[in-house]
Amino acid sequence: MSEDKGIREAVRRRYADVARQVTEAERASCCGPKTQGPSCCESAEKTVITRDLYSEEEVAGVPEGAALASLGCGNPTALAELKSGEVVLDLGSGGGIDVLLSARRVGATGKAYGVDMTDEMLELARRNQQEAGIENAEFLKGTIEDVPLPGASVDVVISNCVINLSTDKDRVLREAFRLLRPGGRFAVSDVVFQGSVPEELRRNIEAWSGCLAGALHEDEYRAKLAAAGFTDIEMEITRTYEGVELKELGRAFGIEVQDSWLAEGRFCSAFIRARRAA
Repeated sequence: MSEDKGIREAVRRRYADVARQVTEAERASCCGPKTQGPSCCESAEKTVITRDLYSEEEVAGVPEGAALASLGCGNPTALAELKSGEVVLDLGSGGGIDVLLSARRVGATGKAYGVDMTDEMLELARRNQQEAGIENAEFLKGTIEDVPLPGASVDVVISNCVINLSTDKDRVLREAFRLLRPGGRFAVSDVVFQGSVPEELRRNIEAWSGCLAGALHEDEYRAKLAAAGFTDIEMEITRTYEGVELKELGRAFGIEVQDSWLAEGRFCSAFIRARRAA
């Protein structure tokens, strides 16, 4: 198995495990309809990157399983400023929270697609869609490097801390550009780094699924977007993570974050916007 395939398989296993954990909790009647007090699902593990990304109103409007399966680093549905009637695609849609929120924002005349490679996440997302009663959404099996949709078919591409998981980000960004209509918008949340990180971290497969090893330097991210054809590129750093926070993140993924990995760089969550020229 090549290194790239090994990384992809590690990522797939990680997110399949999350989907199974949420599903098992639901089957135990743990994640049923929301009530006044906290549910036992609220004890499910959220990492330092994935906590507190959505408003109470947004979380209240989707099934609890969708919120629990969200492993993002931002809220791209708010970032994208979606309009009624638009077609939206979420790269790496997971349990479906961003697709379901997007579907509501674009209304009955619009549509929201999600693409994911993990069968367990797709099953969970479709169940969440059915529970939410949302008809203008569709979840597709595929990778973010090869999306099963025709070119120039969507108005907005969103993603939530998933592009960093790909070993071929140039291909992902070219694919996003292909899918967008002229004038379409790219609006994602992702993890980037400033400074430098050592090769030792880059080679740690578990750290890929933890959103660290695959992160791009902020300048490299901008350069790759430009190379894919995007214009009006903007990056807003929304949060930087201290060493103690990254060690906590590492423990959630079963890795020991070394001080040497953080000596000359720092990891950040960012909102990243770009556009395909009209």
